[in-house]
Amino acid sequence: MNPATATAFQLPIWFDLGATFAFALTGALAAIKRGYDVVGLLSIAIVSGIGGGLIRDGIFLQQGVTPLLSDPRYLYVIGGAALLGLLLGERVNRFHRLIALVDALGLGAYACFGVQKSLLAGLGPTAAVFVGVVNAVGGGILRDLLTREEPLVFKPGQFYVLVALAGAVTFVVLTVQTALHAMAAALIAIALTFVFRVLTIAFNWRTGAVSAVKILPESR
Repeated sequence: MNPATATAFQLPIWFDLGATFAFALTGALAAIKRGYDVVGLLSIAIVSGIGGGLIRDGIFLQQGVTPLLSDPRYLYVIGGAALLGLLLGERVNRFHRLIALVDALGLGAYACFGVQKSLLAGLGPTAAVFVGVVNAVGGGILRDLLTREEPLVFKPGQFYVLVALAGAVTFVVLTVQTALHAMAAALIAIALTFVFRVLTIAFNWRTGAVSAVKILPESR
C-alpha cells in the first residue's frame, strides 16, 4: 500500500474551527473597509473562511458534498466572525497578533489537510502539493477578487504562499518518502510552517517584484 494513503490524520475540530474563524474575520474586516452591507459582509466572510476548501472539494477532488457545508459548525463560526467584525470594527486590530498566530497555525494545517485529501483521492505528490497550497490560500484569493483587489498573494510582500508551500512539501516528503505516520508528519509540517510564518512576520521577510529578462537587444 502506498505509505501516503496508509495512514491519515484528523484535525481536532476546535483547531479547524478556530482557523476558519480567523480567516473569516479577515474577510469580514475587508468587507467593512469596503463599505459593504450585511449580505456582502457575510459573503466575504464565508469565502475567506472556507473558500480554499470549497475550491479543493468542488473543483479538484469532486467527492460529493463537502463537510464544510454539511457540518453547520463551520457556518456558525463564520457568522460569529462576521458579527465580531461588525461589532468591533477597527478595534479588532488590537488583536492582530493573536489573529496572525491563529492564521499561521491554520495556514500549515490547511496545507497538510489539502495534501492528505488529495493523496487519498489518488493524486500524485506534485498535484497534491498544488491542491494543498490552494486549500491554504484560496480563501484569501477569492476574498481579494470579490472585493476587486489585486490578490495580495500575487504582489510583493511577506512570505505567505511560500510558507504554505513549505508546509505542503514537508508533509509530502515525510509521508511519501519516509513513510512517517500522517499525524506525526502533519504535526512536524504545521510546526515548521508556524515557525516560518512567525519569523516572516517578526523579521519582515518579503518577496520582490519580478523584472523581465532582456534576451534580445533593444532596437534603435
